[in-house]
Amino acid sequence: MFSVSSKNVLITGGAQGIGRLFAEKTLLEGGQVVIWDINEAAMNKTATELRSRGGSVSTYVVDIASPASIKQAADQTRSDIGDIDILFNNAGIIVGKDFTDHTSADIERTLNINTAGPMHVASAFLHGMLKNGEARIVNIASAAGLLPNPKMSVYAASKWAVIGWSESLRLEMERGGHDVKVTTVTPGYIDTGMFEGVKPPLLAPIIKPEKIVDLVWEGMKKGKVYVRAPWVVGLLPFFRGILPARVFDFFCGKLLRIYTSMDHFKGHGASRKQPGTPS
Repeated sequence: MFSVSSKNVLITGGAQGIGRLFAEKTLLEGGQVVIWDINEAAMNKTATELRSRGGSVSTYVVDIASPASIKQAADQTRSDIGDIDILFNNAGIIVGKDFTDHTSADIERTLNINTAGPMHVASAFLHGMLKNGEARIVNIASAAGLLPNPKMSVYAASKWAVIGWSESLRLEMERGGHDVKVTTVTPGYIDTGMFEGVKPPLLAPIIKPEKIVDLVWEGMKKGKVYVRAPWVVGLLPFFRGILPARVFDFFCGKLLRIYTSMDHFKGHGASRKQPGTPS
C-alpha cells in the first residue's frame, strides 16, 4: 500500500477541524506536514502542539480565494521543502442562507475558495507530482455536490463544480498513465461545529470527524476514486438518475428530510470559516 512516510503532505485549511486531524495522521505515519491556512493564530497553535510531538511541521498563511496568494505560497513551499507528494484540498466556506440573501461578495468568495481554490492549488503542484511519480490528490467535496438543498445554493454549486473537475482530473491522470491518484470525497454533515444548528436527515447521521478522516485516509492510500459517507450518500447518484424530479424531491424532502436540514443553521459565526468541508 502507498506509504506516507517521508512524504510532503499539504493540507489546506489544516489549522483546525478535519484538516488538523489529517495533519496528526501524517505525523503518526512519518510524513512531513505542510499547513496552509488563513487563520494564522490557529495555525501557529496547531503547529506548536504538533511539533511538541516531535513532528516536522511547516506553516504558511494563505488566502485560498487569491490565486496570487496561492502562487506565492507554492513558490515558497517548494523553495523551503520541495515538491508536494500528497495534497488535501480541504479548505472551504459556506454561506448558509437563501440565495436571495446572498451578496455578490458571498457568491464570489464561496466560488473562489471552494471551486477555484482547489484548482489553483493543484495546478501549482501537479507538475512536480508528475515528475516525481507516485502521488495523491484528495479533493474534499460534499454530499451537497450530489443534490440540491435549500440554504445551500451557492455552496452546492461550488461543490458540484469541484466534483466535476476532480473526476475529470482523475480521468486525465489515468489516461496519461500517471501514478497520481485523485480521490473525490463527498461527506454528509460533519460534527466540527461548522454546521451547528442543522438537523441531520433520516438515515444520514452527523459524522464524527475522526470517522470521516479514517475513511478518507485509507481511501487516499488505496487510491480510491470516491469516499462517500454515510452510506446513503452513495445511493444519491443512482436515485437521481432513475427517479423523476418530483419523485426525487419527495424522497429527499419529505421522506429523508434533507431539504429542511438547514432550516435552523447557525454555523461558526458571520464569517462561516470552514475547518473541514462537511455537507
